[in-house]
Amino acid sequence: MKIAMIGTGYVGLVSGTCFAEWGNEVVCVDKNVDKIAQLKQGKLPIYEPGLETLVRRNRAAGRLSFTSNLATAMRGVDIVFITVGTPPRPGLGDADLSFVYMAAKEIALSLEGYAVVAVKSTVPVGTGDIVEKIISTVRPSESFSVVSNPEFLREGTAIDDFLFPDRIVVGAEDDHARTEMLALYGPLADANTPIIISQRRAAELLKYASNAFLATKITFINELADLCEQVGTDVSELALGLGLDHRIGKAFLNAGPGYGGSCFPKDTLALLRTAQDYGVPLRIVEETVAANEARKRKMALKVVDAVGGDVDGLTISILGLTFKPDTDDMRDAPSVPLIEALQRFGATIRAHDPIGMENAARIFENVALFDDPYECARGADCVIVVTEWESIRQLDLYRLRQVMRSPILIDLRNAFGRGAAQAAGFQVTSIGRPVPQRAGSMSGNRPAPTHDVQRPL
Repeated sequence: MKIAMIGTGYVGLVSGTCFAEWGNEVVCVDKNVDKIAQLKQGKLPIYEPGLETLVRRNRAAGRLSFTSNLATAMRGVDIVFITVGTPPRPGLGDADLSFVYMAAKEIALSLEGYAVVAVKSTVPVGTGDIVEKIISTVRPSESFSVVSNPEFLREGTAIDDFLFPDRIVVGAEDDHARTEMLALYGPLADANTPIIISQRRAAELLKYASNAFLATKITFINELADLCEQVGTDVSELALGLGLDHRIGKAFLNAGPGYGGSCFPKDTLALLRTAQDYGVPLRIVEETVAANEARKRKMALKVVDAVGGDVDGLTISILGLTFKPDTDDMRDAPSVPLIEALQRFGATIRAHDPIGMENAARIFENVALFDDPYECARGADCVIVVTEWESIRQLDLYRLRQVMRSPILIDLRNAFGRGAAQAAGFQVTSIGRPVPQRAGSMSGNRPAPTHDVQRPL
């Protein structure tokens, strides 16, 4: 097939490259002339493991190309994907669909013959209806079909997520479109990947529902981690027991400083706005959003408590800045509110990240950035692990301790075994593990129960 990808952001570039890997002819289109020029030179605008190799291979094979000319890309196209951004509108939270609608208008003007218009951008329910109306003002309805084909890519594992997905979802309203989309995803059907054919609105809602559920799962284990700290147990043991129940599953049960990234924060807010438009309360999602924001702010107070109640004048080393490992994405990263709060409290911040330094430099002020994690920790009064990069997990804890001024390790990702860190001489504060005892206290920070406890026989 010939495919056009409108938008060369994360979704468009990864999806377009993977479609080309299956043998399709793919043209990626973007209005940003500089970005297209960089892509033609083999320079990618994002970091994603394995993507550079796939782009280079498919360009060399003549299956993948880049252009700023939409009309050229649309010639003889079978399927055109809309993969532009849908960021939250400032102060409102609902998705800004202006780029989607603009793409629909330009597709209508360039359409030649029948084509399927597939919306892969994450959009609210009913967006496909509007896209269909926009195109039909220029083209008769029989010359195109609009489908919803949401993506479920995770940054850091996007290539595998595309090539070996849990499922494919296609929301289509006519048989012609269904046939075309099933043919496109034939390689996955041959591999027995479930392909769900649904109504268009169901597919649109599914993406938001999936992300909201996963965000809720993260928030759930984070709140239980707080309880584990106070009752003197380990959240990792709790998560193991929960995850082995096949009805629950082990994914997204790693306690930490709160979720971030480009999807969960904006998609939960957009789902809430959609529900409000239809007069339907989503209380669980509302509480998830509120709890996650509160948790990010709470992490700074956790640090203050771990160092004795005051960070004013202290030098603090942050290891890991991106919202998760294997990406350079800083959007809604927990490191941002943490660093900003610690700076307000008077701390001097030094930071390290294996990949995200360039993006971090655009966000932070008065933060010293280091390529070497040991140099970042040199002379620090405490080290905080915020992102669990493998290179950070593999640090020599004895060497790390030797370059620091004080042996305080605050592990917000439980990246290190507590015993190993303590053996290296660290005073360790973790997530969801018993609160360390303070001098002069027999029970740490845990208050005694105020009610009778019934012990099981």
